[in-house]
Amino acid sequence: MSIGFLLPSLEDAVIWRGPKKNGIIKQFLRDVDWEELEYLLVDTPPGTSDEHLSIVQYLKPAGLSGAVIVTTPQEVSLLDVRKEITFCKKVGVSIIGVVENMSGFVCPKCKIESKIFPPSTGGAEKMCEEMNVTFLGRVPIDPLIGQCCDEGKSFVKEFPNSPASIAYNSIISKIEKYAELNGNQ
Repeated sequence: MSIGFLLPSLEDAVIWRGPKKNGIIKQFLRDVDWEELEYLLVDTPPGTSDEHLSIVQYLKPAGLSGAVIVTTPQEVSLLDVRKEITFCKKVGVSIIGVVENMSGFVCPKCKIESKIFPPSTGGAEKMCEEMNVTFLGRVPIDPLIGQCCDEGKSFVKEFPNSPASIAYNSIISKIEKYAELNGNQ
């Protein structure tokens, strides 16, 4: 579900203040017929704003399992993620782990990896060690991910042997194991 589905045009911007944003979050979580779910993934913008507080407030009574936090290797992204980790700890949301996205590019021809966004301070894995949070893995850049998303296809099914698909499957297995061990099957 996306607010984009409710806008009259693809070019329309959502320019709402807190109460209206809070209302649509509540409506999405309470009024959408999600049917039976194994997982509900909520993609939020970076930060620790009203939206994050509202999501936690509405999902905690439903048995919120935890947060998977995604970053890139650059320090500017890691700064936001450190704040998000602190936010989760303060509001009592378990952190399932952190994923480092865009963590290098593996050439499809020669299979050599290039660090397009080299981590200047050690990247997500080092940050996780410092903050005592689980590091779930790295996902390399693959232009075919975007192409599959644009076409409505599953990248993992279309390209199961790509380095990114292998990384996704490893991360998914860790999340499933966390859910199993914590009674959230």
